[in-house]
Amino acid sequence: MAGYYDALLAALPLSLVGIAGGLAAAGVDLTVALTLGGVAATALTAHGLFVNGPTSATDQRTDSSYESAD
Repeated sequence: MAGYYDALLAALPLSLVGIAGGLAAAGVDLTVALTLGGVAATALTAHGLFVNGPTSATDQRTDSSYESAD
């Protein structure tokens, strides 16, 4: 089952190539098209890091019977 980060890793090159290619095919200058595709890929990366940040395995524990040794 693909998770959020698997989809994010697939979306990064797809957004860069897709947006840049689509804009270039529409007649936009290649430099502008690549810049806008890069901005979209950067936004996806920032979302994955700062908005929906990675968590450690201990943060995801759902076992309520676990007690620490402290």
